[in-house]
Amino acid sequence: MSKLEATSATNAKGQPVTVFMADHEKTQNGATTYTIGDLAREFGVTLRTLRFYEDKGLLNPTRDNLTRLYSARDREHLQLILKGKRLGFTLVEIGEMIAHHGDGKGASLDISASTVRDQIEHLERQRREIDEALVELRRSYESLASSLPR
Repeated sequence: MSKLEATSATNAKGQPVTVFMADHEKTQNGATTYTIGDLAREFGVTLRTLRFYEDKGLLNPTRDNLTRLYSARDREHLQLILKGKRLGFTLVEIGEMIAHHGDGKGASLDISASTVRDQIEHLERQRREIDEALVELRRSYESLASSLPR
């Protein structure tokens, strides 16, 4: 049985979590690796989500038999994917941003000023559409609620 080592971290919601790594999963060729469960717990995502990102080519874990081992780079890419999703970008757009993300740049998405401006306009348009839908739904609800017997 392998010995477990606990490491403190925070998940995507900023909540403290403890990540347990078995000694044989801790390093591979001298580099830190993470299991699918480690990343799922740390970032508050499902195993299915991580496999989906792998299927889309956004994450590229190595295999140790049936075990997926994610590198520090995969972990950083997952951080960028989740940040891109929070900012409302599609997975295709996020994939392009990650493709331009080089080693040593830190965890940041490669976004131009025009892309940021376009995304702001897109999100503001979505917000207006949602606000309009809410007004219409509230009117419908008030009309339906007032016609119910008391």
